[in-house]
Amino acid sequence: MARSKRKNNKLIIIFTLLFIIVGVISFGYYNLAKYHDNSKIIKELQLKLHNETEKQNNSNVENKDLEDKVNLLKNIDEETNKLKQEVFKLAGNLEQDIVNKKSTKKIAYLTFDDGPYYLTHKFLDVLNKYKVKATFFTIGSDKKKCYDNRSKECYPVYKKIVDNGHTIANHTYSHAIWKGLYKSTNSFITQVKKQENLIKEQTGVVTNILRFPGGSSTAGKLKNSIIKELRKNNYGWVDWTSQNGDGGSIKSKDQALTNFKKTINENIEVVLFHDYNYITLSMLPDAIKYLENKGYILLPLFYESVMINK
Repeated sequence: MARSKRKNNKLIIIFTLLFIIVGVISFGYYNLAKYHDNSKIIKELQLKLHNETEKQNNSNVENKDLEDKVNLLKNIDEETNKLKQEVFKLAGNLEQDIVNKKSTKKIAYLTFDDGPYYLTHKFLDVLNKYKVKATFFTIGSDKKKCYDNRSKECYPVYKKIVDNGHTIANHTYSHAIWKGLYKSTNSFITQVKKQENLIKEQTGVVTNILRFPGGSSTAGKLKNSIIKELRKNNYGWVDWTSQNGDGGSIKSKDQALTNFKKTINENIEVVLFHDYNYITLSMLPDAIKYLENKGYILLPLFYESVMINK
């Protein structure tokens, strides 16, 4: 009797997961047939992608007798990745329409620098609440124990970023702007590769998107030679078009929000925030609402984006 009950439970789980997989595939075909406006498709796929990552994160891992479920979850991971690539492809098409003035739609890419921190968990919670995917430019130095909470380990946060459906990107290993990072092209590329290896080690992801610590202008005379080497290593790089000033001295949420709003004036925005800043955390819901009310679609960065310099 007990064996029969366990068998029935496994069958229910298997059929449920098969239903999810079929649903993901069917959803893509249904929407492609139903809509001709890329932005509508992207929004629908965004929501579906969020829901799928949530299902994976909330999966019941307490049941030990579910090898079949684990195998099915691997298929869901694969389907979710396909869905993400579909989003990126459509977003790329929409970007081209925006650039060529064939569309009045707008896109914003929220990006967070210098983490992960222990506070990054809170940023991920907000993004999850508003069903927004973003991009995290990570470093590796002093991250085994969280800089803002030495009792906690920060290595698992790299994987959490990826598992939540965000883009994880390279900000060099050390971020040591004044301590040798920009001493030579080789010193910079060495730090890029070191961080690339750490990201792969912690997440399984090989990133190909980079942000220069301090922005590309900080590289000075080395900028062109560094970019040349980045291209050899299949990297694209991006600065930003909008910010709230949280890398400097902002004193209040209102000031940060005012700074941010003043810099939103392009149809495609790359927004710079820092995930160590409590003021930015407090204003993030308002920033998301402001962008969405202005008609922006919020997406994570991808290598093929027109905002990525290649």
